[in-house]
Amino acid sequence: MDAEEFEQKVSHRAGMPRDRSEVLIRAVLETLAERLTGGEARDMAAQLPKPMKDWLTPASEQAEGFGLDEFVRRVSERTRVSPEEARRATQAVLAVLRLTVTTGEFEDVMSQLPGEFSELLQAQPAARPAQ
Repeated sequence: MDAEEFEQKVSHRAGMPRDRSEVLIRAVLETLAERLTGGEARDMAAQLPKPMKDWLTPASEQAEGFGLDEFVRRVSERTRVSPEEARRATQAVLAVLRLTVTTGEFEDVMSQLPGEFSELLQAQPAARPAQ
């Protein structure tokens, strides 16, 4: 999947205008890089299109230990959107990552995240029309 298709799928799933999807994808991937170990972030990044590979570059080899609420807060803060929109973006990006990387890689990433991230994916709503 190329970057344009990735952005299109995230935009559709999150019900957001396409022109806002890139900044939200970047914020989710940068936050994910903070939450994963450095090796895992690099493993996933290797399967992503440019420039998304760079957004998943870990600042540290150690994963920061925080849950979904803090994840969403960081995405919201990075993008200056509401926590609700940041949560929808996080949910959409994770769903599209699941389609983009290998099953084994996605499972490895999810194994480093609290169970609430899996619950978020299971609660994926029907896509809303972009505004």
